[in-house]
Parts: sequence; C-alpha cells; structure tokens
Amino acid sequence: MTHPAPIRVLYLSQDPQLIQRQLNGEVITLAQARPLRDDVSTDEITPVAILSHYDDQLGNYAHTGTQCQGILPIGKGVLKAACFQVIVAGKRYGKGSSREHSPTAEKMAGVQCIIAESFERIYRQNADNIGLFTSTNFELLETLTSLTHIPTPPLIQGREPLAAAILSEGGLLRWGQQHLQTLQSAAVPAQAKAMSLFEKILHRHQLIAPFTPREPQQGEGMFVQAHWRFIHEYYTGMANTLMQSALGPNFELHNPDQIVVFEDHSSYVNESPAHVKNGLISNMQAMSQAQRAFVKRHQLKFHQTLTDDEAAQDDGRNSAGISHAMMTEHYALPGQIVVGTDSHTPHSGALGCVAFGVGTTDMANAFVTGAVRLTSPQIFRIDLEGQMPAGITAKDVMLHLLATPKIKSGQGVGKVFEFSGSGIQTLSTDERATLTNMTAELGGLTGIIAPDQETVRFLKERRGIDFELENWMHSDPEAVYADTLKVDLTALSPMVASPGDPGNGIPLNSMKQAVRIDMAYGGSCTAGKREDFEHYHEVLSWANQRNLRFPPHVQVFLQYGTTAVRDHCQKKGYDATFKAMGVRILQPSCGACANCGPGSSTSSDQVTVSAINRNFPGRSGPGQVWLASPPTVMASALAGSLTSFEALKRKYNT
Repeated sequence: MTHPAPIRVLYLSQDPQLIQRQLNGEVITLAQARPLRDDVSTDEITPVAILSHYDDQLGNYAHTGTQCQGILPIGKGVLKAACFQVIVAGKRYGKGSSREHSPTAEKMAGVQCIIAESFERIYRQNADNIGLFTSTNFELLETLTSLTHIPTPPLIQGREPLAAAILSEGGLLRWGQQHLQTLQSAAVPAQAKAMSLFEKILHRHQLIAPFTPREPQQGEGMFVQAHWRFIHEYYTGMANTLMQSALGPNFELHNPDQIVVFEDHSSYVNESPAHVKNGLISNMQAMSQAQRAFVKRHQLKFHQTLTDDEAAQDDGRNSAGISHAMMTEHYALPGQIVVGTDSHTPHSGALGCVAFGVGTTDMANAFVTGAVRLTSPQIFRIDLEGQMPAGITAKDVMLHLLATPKIKSGQGVGKVFEFSGSGIQTLSTDERATLTNMTAELGGLTGIIAPDQETVRFLKERRGIDFELENWMHSDPEAVYADTLKVDLTALSPMVASPGDPGNGIPLNSMKQAVRIDMAYGGSCTAGKREDFEHYHEVLSWANQRNLRFPPHVQVFLQYGTTAVRDHCQKKGYDATFKAMGVRILQPSCGACANCGPGSSTSSDQVTVSAINRNFPGRSGPGQVWLASPPTVMASALAGSLTSFEALKRKYNT
C-alpha cells in the first residue's frame, strides 16, 4: 500500500547552494536555511518577459528569476517538478508589480502555501483571490511538515473575516458570484469623526457586502465603488478567461463606460531583447489581439499603442501612452476612486483622488460587479518642509525616503501615504505624481495629495477643465495617522539607488568610487512626464551649446510617457536638441522599464543609469540598473559615469 508523501517545504535561503540541495531532494530545517531571502519581487517570481503566458504554462516559470548572490538557482520547470507544497521566505515577499501571474505561477507549480515574515499588500490580496494560502506564522511549519495535506483552518486563523471567507470559498470569483450579486451604497451616516482625505473618499463610496462591517476599522475588509477601472494588455486576456470560466461566454460588464483599456507594453516588443531571445513575439501579438477583441466586443474606451511608423502618420487624434499617466491626463479627478491592474496606479493620487493597483481577479470581479475589494489601511503622513535646492527633483525625494530605516524595514507596507507640508506647495502636479507613483516602491496601498490651486491649474491647462474644489477635499487637522515622517527638502542632495532594490539609496556626493555606465534611459510613468522632459532638455541643451557629446560607449534613450508629452516637446523644439545630441527617441510606452523594448540591457556586465521606478533583478534586462533623477541620468550619460548635473557644470566651470 502506498502512503501519501509528506508535505515538502522549500526554504528560499540567501545561499543558492542550499536552494539547489533542496531541489535535488535534500530536506533541511529553517535554522539551516537562515538567513532567508528578503524582498523577493514579483519580477523574480515571474520575469516580465513570460507574462504573455496566462495558461497552465505559467507554472513552468515560477521563480525562474529569483536571485541569490547573483545566481538563478531555479530553472524552467524545476519548481513544478520538485513538488513543493510550501515556500518559506523572509520580509516583504512579493514586492513590486501587481501581476497576479506570480501567485498563479506558484499555484500552478503545485505550491499551496507561502509562509513569510511579511507580505506586500497586492501580492497577498492576489494570493487570497486565487485561493493560495499565505501566512506569517512560522510555528505552522512544525505542524505542516508532519502532515500529508494542508488543512484550511490553521491557515486562515487570524485573517480578517473577508479574506478568510474568500479563501474558504477557493477565491474571489467563486465567492463574488455567491455574495456580490446585489450591491448598494452603504449610505454611511454623516461623518462623525475627524478623517484624512483618503478616509473621506472611501467613506463616500463604500458598498454594503457580506463579511464587511458598516464602519470598517483598520485591517478590516471592505468594498468600494470605483469611478474608473482600467486594464492593459498583460492582464486583459487573463481577466476575460476568468470571467468566461465563472460566468460563461455571454457575461456583461458593469458600467462599461467607466472602463478604460490600454495597450502600453507592446509597441517595441520586436526590439525587446528578452522577448526576441525567448521566442515570445507571437505570444505578445496574440495577447494584444485578445485584448483588442475584448475591447471590440464590449465597446470599451481604448488607447492603442503607437509604433514609430504609426507615429509618423499620426495627425494628433490618437492619444496613446502609459496607462496610469494617461488616467491623470484624461480621466481622474479629485475625490474619485481609480483602480487599475498596475502597481503604479497611485500616479493619479497627485490629483487628490484614491488610486490603487489591483490584480487580475480583483479587476475581473470589479468588471462584472462594480465592487473593488480592499483592506481598510492605516495612514502614514509624509511632511515635506522647505523648498528643494537647484538640481533636486521629486525622484531624489523618493530615493531618499526609500532609504530611510522606517521604509526599509517595511513599516510602510499596505499603508496610505499622505504627502503634506509646506514643501508640497512648491511642487508642480508632474512632480507630485512622481511622489504618489512611487508609493508602490514604498510598499503602500496608494499615495495622495490634497487638491489645491495647483491641481486646478493643471486640470485647466492640460485638460481644459474648470474644476471647483469642494470644502471637504482635505484632511481634517485632527485626523489620526499611524506614523509621520518629516523630510527637510532644503537638506537633500542628488540621490541614486544601487542595483537590486529601489531602497538602496545613496547620496551621490557620498560615493567613493566612480561607476562607469554603458546605457542611460529616461522615460517610464515615473519619469516620462512633461517636466521630466524639461529636465532632460535642460541638461542636453547645456551640453549641446558647449559641443559636449556622449562618450562612444554610452547608448542613450528617451521615451515619452504619453503623446501629450511628445507633442509638448515637439512644440518646444526639444526633440531637435535630442536628435542633435544623438539620443534615440521612442514613442510612448512602458518600454525598458518593463523589459519591453530598447533601453533594456542584453548582458549581465552592462550598467544602466535609469529614471524608472524600480531596479529589481532582471527588471530591465540582465544587467545592473542604477536609479536616478532625470537630470542625473542625462548628466551621467554625458560623463560616462554616475554624476549629478551640478557636478558636471562645476567640472566645466559653469
């Protein structure tokens, strides 16, 4: 008689040899495995190049990008073949993208439970939604390793009621079909306590649903009604498949006029080293076609990407660009709720709305019910005081924040970041969007800035809207915050973040050795805005006037975030300067930030300085990525090594 095999546990140790020994069949203990890998990112669990898979093939790619001491110990199909039911890791598991592909790949590889010291919010909610258990209780390991199957009760013990109910039903879509058919506004009584702006917006749009309290406290699950739901091509095919499986082929969308679809990753896929090398071009094309068919069937708002050839024929009618940047330029308004299938959805929080990223199952559920799930969070206030010195940008502020002990230790995970203080008044909306965009890197649910006259100016100038602020659109003076972090903007200097994590921030003036670079990339949602391009142009115009050129070994790329940014640069004549300097100009798209086009590295020895938002292993190719502000990226490209614009000007006595 064959007895069931005991549960197998894979410890993600920092030592790649220990991982390899486990994959070869050896059983080790938690004590042997320590120290565990912290900060395992979704870019590592499912590298971006394989996201065109959304079927059971995903299971073959689980953790193929996970690095330990620069080594990739888990090859294609290896985790699935090894039959581990439990994975154990350290702090902040699942950092980065909102891609539901990561927990889905783990589940398809046979994993039933992830145990870690802490989890990123989006990853854990995505895992709940597909029925993959997660726990921070390491005491479970002794019990699990003595069993032959994983029981549900101990794995949902301590979880808030909504999460526990969803897991018990096997995932959100099953649960939603049973419990979310008739939703209505909570009709919450008039505000009876001091609230932050974030809390006020949720208070106004809360929905009544089972297992959710009428007045949610922090840590409790709830549903809200979103004004806007958006999705892009990496997730639409998967969402459509989920809805068809749950509802049949003739499902209908809830309020389809409030859904926006973007094609923002695939314009340069034919030049993406990762996609070409791995033979994934046809997969990407099929993925885009599946999205276009979905758009056509449901008659949805659609922003299609532009290739260089298409852009040359563009008569200005086509608005294209990165989804969350486009939401700020075209759709989001103060006081609204915006959800998207991208971790950088908080970009629109710069306008004073609640904007946050969700996974594919969350979006599929929101498409058909209108309800968006979240856990009522704590609020973390960031007080910015003073005015930034010349040469400092909001990107430097974020790299500084990411390197602070509170943020590095994970104290911001799952929280809302409210940016306030006298320093906010000195920042444009474009710069504010850098702050809220990169709350994804802080580990937060979202970032928000109370709307003011700068917001009104932006909406009028960029969108032609005469917006009137309402008297409730601010945080009350007595609002309660979980923590406050003060930043003296006057004391900041240019920052960079060393390869591997955005939290590896270093003041440039403290670096002891020069870092030679091979590539420079300016663009992405974080740094592809109008004012970012004004920074790029300022540096390159200064250089052009002095006949300075890039060193022969340095490749330089600039990629617009949206067509509106491109058109602004052309109107101002910036593109002529860029061409004169030998920069390759790219049409609006996520591009190298998502390892989807020119500007991505092709070998591990290449070093890139980039204005993108994150530099997790493999994010923009196999090389090393240093993060920096727009002026620092261009100054470093000119110097051939990491340097600030101010330092470059001093070198040439200007």
